[in-house]
Amino acid sequence: MNTERAPKVGVGAVVKDEHGRILLVLRKRAPEAGYWSLPGGKVDYMETIENAVIREIKEELDVEIGLDQLLCVTNHIIPSEDTHYVAPTFLAHIIAGDVQNKEPHALGDVRWFPINDMPDKITMTTAYALKHLKESDTSEKNSF
Repeated sequence: MNTERAPKVGVGAVVKDEHGRILLVLRKRAPEAGYWSLPGGKVDYMETIENAVIREIKEELDVEIGLDQLLCVTNHIIPSEDTHYVAPTFLAHIIAGDVQNKEPHALGDVRWFPINDMPDKITMTTAYALKHLKESDTSEKNSF
């Protein structure tokens, strides 16, 4: 029997609307239950990370997204929750549908937040992605 443990792969997306707000979901399950998170989920065997994030957000929120770019990759390691994910996060936008919570057993709420007015309790991957998003916005403004 192989008892070796390995990290899992999870994906997420910073979904922005036309007002620059970011879509977050309130997690009901570990890891980080009770925290606001980017929408996303786990990558299935033989699935690309791009297809996984599109599928997961369709399942969770009933919207189709377009991927703009890979924003960052988080080493999502929380020893106290026995959690280890490698989590690519994309920048994305909605191309069809209206946001609905299709997984109320897993998500307590779904809301849009202005980037400068995030809730206090956000997940590790959300904080890391927002840091990269703000850094990329600043570098674009400072470029020639």
